[in-house]
Amino acid sequence: MKSYRGPFKSESVKGKWRSFLLFALYFSLFFVVCSLGCRRKAPSETDANTPEQAAAAKTASGDVAVTVNGVKIMEAEIEEIIGPQLASLAKQAPNRPPAFIEQYKTVLRQQVLEGAIVRRLLDGEMKEAKIVVTDEDVINWIEARASAQRPPLSLEDFKKKMEGYGQSFDEMKEQVRKGLVYEKFMESQWAGKINVTEEDANDYYSKNEKEYEQVRASHILIKPDVSDPNTDPNEAKATAKAELQGLLKQINDGADFAELAKAHSDDDSAAGGGNLDFFKRPEMEPPFAKAAFELEVGQISDIVETTSGYHIIKVTGRKDSFEHFKDEIIEALTRKKQGEFARDYVKSLKDKANIVYPPGKQPKPTGPIPPGGGRK
Repeated sequence: MKSYRGPFKSESVKGKWRSFLLFALYFSLFFVVCSLGCRRKAPSETDANTPEQAAAAKTASGDVAVTVNGVKIMEAEIEEIIGPQLASLAKQAPNRPPAFIEQYKTVLRQQVLEGAIVRRLLDGEMKEAKIVVTDEDVINWIEARASAQRPPLSLEDFKKKMEGYGQSFDEMKEQVRKGLVYEKFMESQWAGKINVTEEDANDYYSKNEKEYEQVRASHILIKPDVSDPNTDPNEAKATAKAELQGLLKQINDGADFAELAKAHSDDDSAAGGGNLDFFKRPEMEPPFAKAAFELEVGQISDIVETTSGYHIIKVTGRKDSFEHFKDEIIEALTRKKQGEFARDYVKSLKDKANIVYPPGKQPKPTGPIPPGGGRK
């Protein structure tokens, strides 16, 4: 059975699904926190530095991470989130130097703590707003994301995927519910205050055309057969290329491209006649992208070599005008403005809040994590 990903740049399937989960979990909260980054007041501006506030947090200071408007956030809550991540880091890269681990832990803790503070502030506001998210809302949200996958997934298939990665579907539904509550609340705050016009979108597109250009293509892939360890790799490549040259001649003589792809291609797109659908330049290996984007609709390439093997490419469609991307751009610019609104809204909540750190636990400036993780 064919299972090759062809010219697409490599990506871990498990990593892809973890990314999906991260998007699902507290979607709107992360949207807000990411907009804020880890910026905090300078120490001279931090509310927690007065003697009265320090005294308020002194009781059980060893267990209290921070107090927000009189509500304590315990260290246990922070450790519950960062503990598994630190354990995973230690397992995946046991040789990282202690200095890196400490710096990573400090940065991670402050990010998680920032998220916890924002949650407390928003939870207070949302409690007053009485936001309701139904089971139907949750299932509809999950089904929409599952059906957008390639290939599309049913709800039942999605549940199996999540369970395969150790994620309880019931737990995930509750996490998505919380995310949708945040989303609905923020929507109620920016309603009528954000507007992106077609003129705004057109102006953005004119400055970023290459970012949006897409082609739809089909391909035939022949992979060098190196299943035998005694095979000469160069001979295997020559054999594969020769086979593809024969197919190219048949196509030039009038043979049906899709039928040849179904019969001969080594890619898992073969069943669909080699169809890869629409893609952008960065999604493909450079030689494949260069060849595809130079072709007009209906044209067929010469033989193209990538790390996957040898390809013949046929372009079957293009998206290279503003009208193709107008709605997408308006949505992206709207999301950008929503992010800016959310950042300012949360900043206003923090400015009004009474945030008290126990002695010695005030946030400290942290440098970036060393590139490459400081591996030995």
